[in-house]
Amino acid sequence: MQSLKKTPKNVDSFIAGAPTQVRGKLREIRKAIRSAAPDALEKISYGMPFYSYKGRLAYFNHWKAHLGLYVPTPIVQRHKKYLRKYDASGATIRFPLHKKIPLGLIKKLIKSAVRKNLDRMRGK
Repeated sequence: MQSLKKTPKNVDSFIAGAPTQVRGKLREIRKAIRSAAPDALEKISYGMPFYSYKGRLAYFNHWKAHLGLYVPTPIVQRHKKYLRKYDASGATIRFPLHKKIPLGLIKKLIKSAVRKNLDRMRGK
């Protein structure tokens, strides 16, 4: 019988349970998101880190050859020109593990998601 992967209880345990070689990059992504949205709620949803502030901002996860950042589709579309170097489709952006994580770009995406959520609340 195959064992099921245990869902982490928080982002610290998610990162601690990740392969050693990706933990530093996961910490960098977390720090970039928290820097761009310091008031965001951080929790585990669907087994991965999730951030919200007045609505959904982002998820992230690790895979065999990349790190995935999942932001609302309109944000990906709005920043298409900045995402040309990456495999991006729908709400998914894949950052190859063998390359430096574009932390400035991640912050830009998160700040854009915060603005979108605030504008929606204001009826814009």
